[in-house]
This record gives sequence, C-alpha cells and structure tokens, in this order.
Amino acid sequence: MKRRVLVADKIHSDAVTMMEKAGLELVINYEISHEELKAQIVEFDALIVRSRTKVTRDIIEAGKRLILIARSGVGLDNVDLEAAEERGIQVVNSPEASSISVAELTLGAMISLMRKIHTADRSMKEGKWLKKELEGRELKGKMLGIIGLGRIGQEVARRAIVFQMKILAYDIIEERRQESEKLGIHFVGTSREALEKLLRESDVITLHVPYQPETAHMIGAKEISMMKDGSYILNVARGGILDENALYEALKSEKIAGAALDCYEKEPPSNLTFAELPNVLCTPHIGSSTQEALIANSTIIAEKVIDFFKKGIQKIN
Repeated sequence: MKRRVLVADKIHSDAVTMMEKAGLELVINYEISHEELKAQIVEFDALIVRSRTKVTRDIIEAGKRLILIARSGVGLDNVDLEAAEERGIQVVNSPEASSISVAELTLGAMISLMRKIHTADRSMKEGKWLKKELEGRELKGKMLGIIGLGRIGQEVARRAIVFQMKILAYDIIEERRQESEKLGIHFVGTSREALEKLLRESDVITLHVPYQPETAHMIGAKEISMMKDGSYILNVARGGILDENALYEALKSEKIAGAALDCYEKEPPSNLTFAELPNVLCTPHIGSSTQEALIANSTIIAEKVIDFFKKGIQKIN
C-alpha cells in the first residue's frame, strides 16, 4: 500500500522528487486552509508543514490514518506535541538545516545594530547626511552572552570568536559545557544564578533557545534590569522568549542601547511601536530564509519521511 503524504507548506522541488522516487504518494497544497486540512487529513499517513500551517489538536484528532508529522524547520511550536504523543504520532523536524543561516543573520544584525548601518541606510535614502550622529561601536573586545548553546548558538560563537569577542554561554543542558570547552569559551552554568551572571557581564546578549512554557518571557523586566546600561540584545530565535513590552520601555529609556529582532510574540505583529525607535533593527523572521537553508530543510525532512516509512515497512514485514 502506497503511503500518502500531504505537503501543506512550500518545500523545495528536490525534496518532492526524492519522496516520489521513494514511492510515496504526494498531494501538494501550499495554500490549504485550516478547515480544509481538518477535512482532508483523514486520507493521509503523513503531514509535512513549515511554519505557516498550525497542526492543532483538532487536526491531529481528525487524522485517523496519521502516523507522522514532519516540520521542515527548527521549531515545533506550531505542532501540538501533547496531542501527537497521545495519538502515538511521531513528530520530526530539521533543526540541523538552518544553523548557518540563522547564525550569519545574527552576526549581520549585530554588526548592523552596533554600527547603526540600518539607520545610516535609511537616512541616506531620505536625503540626510548624519555622519556625526552615527558613531557606532566595535565588536572586538566586547563580551557576548549566548543564551542557548545548541547548534545555532555554537555557530554564532564560532563566528564571534573571529571578531575577537569574549564569550559567555548559558544553557540548561550541562553537557553543553563540553561544547564550550571545545570552542574555547566560558560556560557560566545551568542555574538561574549562572543566567544572571551572564546578564550582568555581557555587552551583547543573543537568544538561541526554543519557545516552550519554561522559556516564555524568560527575558522580562527583571532580567533586563540586570543587564549593563547601554548593552544590546538580539532575538533571532522565537517570539515570546523576550517580553516585548519590557523591551520597549528599556529601549525608550536607553537602558538598552539597541535591539535586533527577527521574531515576535505575534507574527506578523499587529503592533510594532518599538520598531519606530531608531535603536531597533527589525526583520520579518528571515533567520532561515536562504536558498541553502531552504534546500537543506526540505531535503533533510524528505530523508526523514522516507526513512520513517522504510523502517515501518520493515517492521510490518
């Protein structure tokens, strides 16, 4: 029996070809609505999504044949993992695919923010010559605090080392200490006290943790108050990790010198008042939006889908 796979979000054509050659029956509908998905999912063994499609409990419960949900990308916050687990549905993603792209955007945003490149570009296009007002700061010698030393955090560290930055790293996983030692950076620890040490001592802080109940607003007013006056913060991870209201107040008062944001609590955001501030650099969640990452995300997830059904067939036989 051919396994049927519904592809609800755009993936690269190479991935489509791979799965078709492996004998999977693909139905592609990149514009499928929530109600259409709910009505049609009953006919499929697997569902492939990116970030657009929300795989909610009602979708999962409607998928009577569904045994695999594949998310092409890093996060799984658009999939109801509890509902999937209750149904025994396996969930896979491709976090390894976009590490380089997100890390490069992080460094690019950091440079633009600290050298005020985004402001300089906008002012020139408005016919203004703000040479004296655009004094920036160098990365060299600054203390970079990396919150979350997974794949992306490690790639950020490697690039920051080249810029001769000093680096502190925090993660709740103790094994990441070994990765820090390999990179030659200082791991502050896994405790709340370790996080506070990083907040107090860093000139620049970058967030690279998943969005979970435990990380919701993990950087709020209290944490921001611990940061150095005139420091910078970047969120190229997930919206909701950083309390936007607290951030706005800190930016307005110049407690924080600047912020770079690629993700937001609501996407697309309905309120971007902080984006009107000159010390904020905003991008529309483009961390993994490179040709290379799109291809890698798609082909890696295709390999995982193919492998899942190969193993399933072997078990049945």
